[in-house]
Amino acid sequence: MSQAAEPNRAPATSAKASLREVEHRRSERLLITVPIRVEGMDKNGEKFTEETRTIVVNRQGARIYLKRPVSAGSSLQISTHSGNRNARFRVVGPTQPPSGEGGEWGVECMDQNTNIWGIGFPPPSSVEGICTALLECRRCHGVKLSHLSMVEHDVLGTSGLLVKDCEVCGRLTSWGYKEPSVPLSTDDTPEVVAETSAVPSESPKAPPKRSHNRVALQLPIRLRSFSGVEEFIRTENVSRGGVCFITERNYEIGEVILVTCPYEKSGQNIEVRGQVVRRREMAGTGRKIYGVSYER
Repeated sequence: MSQAAEPNRAPATSAKASLREVEHRRSERLLITVPIRVEGMDKNGEKFTEETRTIVVNRQGARIYLKRPVSAGSSLQISTHSGNRNARFRVVGPTQPPSGEGGEWGVECMDQNTNIWGIGFPPPSSVEGICTALLECRRCHGVKLSHLSMVEHDVLGTSGLLVKDCEVCGRLTSWGYKEPSVPLSTDDTPEVVAETSAVPSESPKAPPKRSHNRVALQLPIRLRSFSGVEEFIRTENVSRGGVCFITERNYEIGEVILVTCPYEKSGQNIEVRGQVVRRREMAGTGRKIYGVSYER
């Protein structure tokens, strides 16, 4: 498969939202070792069978350790020693840079009705395990809004690339986050007026230059203000340094709020402090676009 130039590393989906940290929040991820047998073709096209183990399992797939390097998009036959269950899995991508001793890979079960782990997971909610991200094909530079599974989200957040089908290229290609050059400024987005200043008598100031790349990623979040306001919405874009969201509620420039991103009703969530640094009115809608920077 042809590879494009090395893309910028994808930022974590929030402060504290790298793969390892997100694992502690999600109720349906289990940090558990399951002895498994893996059969398939390695990166060099050679057949192999390897006795190994899982690192993390979930309803849709797992993170596994392999000594043999494999290719994203390839399929593996995975069998468990306990219960003698087996299923076909698709290699989503690496979740850790491979070394001479092996590497960790995210794999997704190709039959979503099969549960080879023998573990009863809670039923999925409408948003659990799924986020929406703006992705770009690194070969043809086509852009599309895609729903991502938990495994895809994990791989993309750690390695910066996903292998997915591209309708334009007619093949599997590498996809990465598409950073919006101007956030929320497409033709079908309501007009955005000048940023609200913290002091009405002052002229609007240019927002400070961002120190982190942003990605168009829609994640469920919870916001809590010190005045007692609590709301559950979705992000518009995120970076390592903060989040952007749209709401009808009023937050003031400089106000400190508590942000949980991503948020799960039944999960073990991590809440961080953030400060409102940007506020823009969406003309004619009664809604505002806010930028929140995480406190260091």
